Amino acid sequence: MPLLKTIRTQGEVLVIICDAELLGKKFKQGKFKLEIKKSFYGGEEASVEECIAALRGATIANLVGSIVEHAVKAGIIERKNVLHFQKVQHAQLVRI
Repeated sequence: MPLLKTIRTQGEVLVIICDAELLGKKFKQGKFKLEIKKSFYGGEEASVEECIAALRGATIANLVGSIVEHAVKAGIIERKNVLHFQKVQHAQLVRI
């Protein structure tokens, strides 16, 4: 089940979603590293539908894990913008 965190600040809506089992793990792809820190990614359990709804209202988003594929299928993230860290998908979103 995904973990969802929403932070509203200064007119921005930051949505952070990751798979619960990824918390505390570190991944590397070439010279890039991805660390899934609980302090940033730790959120509340949510359904995929709740996560997609939150993403639709986000101005900024950071996604790690299976939610990335759901966001691609929902047309929120373009597949060409997905990064892979040892088979773990990662994507970011900024709406201007």
